[in-house]
Amino acid sequence: MAIPFVGSIVAFLVALLVGGLAIYISARVIADVDDYSHAVITALLGAIAWALTSWIPLIGLIIALIAWVWVIKWRYPGGWVDAAIIGAVAWVSALVILYVLNTVLDLGVGAFGVPGV
Repeated sequence: MAIPFVGSIVAFLVALLVGGLAIYISARVIADVDDYSHAVITALLGAIAWALTSWIPLIGLIIALIAWVWVIKWRYPGGWVDAAIIGAVAWVSALVILYVLNTVLDLGVGAFGVPGV
């Protein structure tokens, strides 16, 4: 019974590290911030913000996206535009990372902390 639980924790951690890597790449390019642990925490906080707001009927996804970008804005230098660009580049980075991990290496992992991937 403990093995599936451990597998779930490992899958969560790998997905969080992938999401953090996508945000790290984006923040490194856009905001010139070189701190992977900061990006992983940002991914975790962004996922929490998304989870707390995305359930709202009709406008939840819009509010969740604004909340996710706000977390990036809060954690990195720059304004809303820079945060939105960091988010967009992180999304594309996550797609590329997941393509390599899942198609080329056949790992079957996801990205936690980057919505829509």
